[in-house]
Amino acid sequence: MKSNKDYIEFTEKFSANNYHPLPVVLTRGRGIWVWDVEGKKYLDMLSGYSALNQGHCHPRIAGALKKQADELSLTSRAFHNDKMGDFLEKICTLAGYEKALPMNSGAEAVETAIKVARKWGYYKKKVKDDCAEIIICENNFHGRTTTIVGFSSEVQYRDGFGPFAPGFKMIPYDDLSALDNAISESTVGFLIEPIQGEGGVNVPADGYLRKCQEICRKNNVLLIDDEIQTGLGRTGRLFAYEYENARPDILVIGKALSGGFYPVSAIACDNSIMEVIKPGDHGSTFGGNPLASAIGIAALDVIIEEKLAQRAYELGNWFTDELRKIQNPKFKEVRGKGLLIGIELTEKARPYCEKLMDLGILAKETHDMVVRFAPPLIIKKEELEWALDKIKQVFNT
Repeated sequence: MKSNKDYIEFTEKFSANNYHPLPVVLTRGRGIWVWDVEGKKYLDMLSGYSALNQGHCHPRIAGALKKQADELSLTSRAFHNDKMGDFLEKICTLAGYEKALPMNSGAEAVETAIKVARKWGYYKKKVKDDCAEIIICENNFHGRTTTIVGFSSEVQYRDGFGPFAPGFKMIPYDDLSALDNAISESTVGFLIEPIQGEGGVNVPADGYLRKCQEICRKNNVLLIDDEIQTGLGRTGRLFAYEYENARPDILVIGKALSGGFYPVSAIACDNSIMEVIKPGDHGSTFGGNPLASAIGIAALDVIIEEKLAQRAYELGNWFTDELRKIQNPKFKEVRGKGLLIGIELTEKARPYCEKLMDLGILAKETHDMVVRFAPPLIIKKEELEWALDKIKQVFNT
């Protein structure tokens, strides 16, 4: 039998060195659990960066995938298919918008939102040609395309990839006066994460998003809400903006939209914005394909019917409170909403993630000093209690 080390050494012969994963090779997953090639069982506390809100290999989503794969997988958008309409209707109905535009990866959805906001700015707001600006925040993470890394504040994400696209203005996160002062006659959008996941599970002050909405409305600027990681139940609401009733003008979703089976993403907005997109303006060979649509329908049904947002709210509040009770001088702050929780440490987080792995918990550091806990939303309280005991072992030694 090949070991974890064998697989890692073989893969690294052919793989680009663009990730630094924990030294474990996974081969099977069910629900909240995964197994490595040596047969060791782990609790997944990362959930594919929130792509697995429904858990690994959810049978209902797997069934939809298998059924559709036997019927029709791809048409391209050159032709209609009989699944995309139902999928987009479900997105619009759940999110409360008139139109949706499907893509594949989260980064593609963000790029789509940028294009729609810019074109709306030129055609509706009458911004001068090629002058549209979008405001973004420090410590953002919206994807890995050259446009997106170009407006990152993380030096490594930008290093060696320029020149970058103009048209973005960076402000501090959770700073209302900075937003107000940054808006000009050329501003078309404000792109924001309601909680910065990759940035360190940064939670803004209460009321921040609602006040951002007010500032944007006052200045005829689109509020663009990136809920790729925070959406679809993760934070204890279907979407994190619901905590403040701060409905964005453009909603960006992905990850759990497929339950981890397939890259599926979308933006949603009302027709007064989406109508600027005409045939030939934007598209994707795979966006809205029947396989993705069937998977997306099932993934959304699971989130709603299994009440995953409510579970995340109740269990997340309990788990966060329990983590805050751990008395450890290495803990700087425990923060988050729902089952998106970060422990900021006073030292590097990676060694603690490796110790957790040894005890059967898979978590990952973010921004060097933060351990993130984000298990599948189907997790039970007794399973979180088991995890809590292991976390205490690691941080009390």
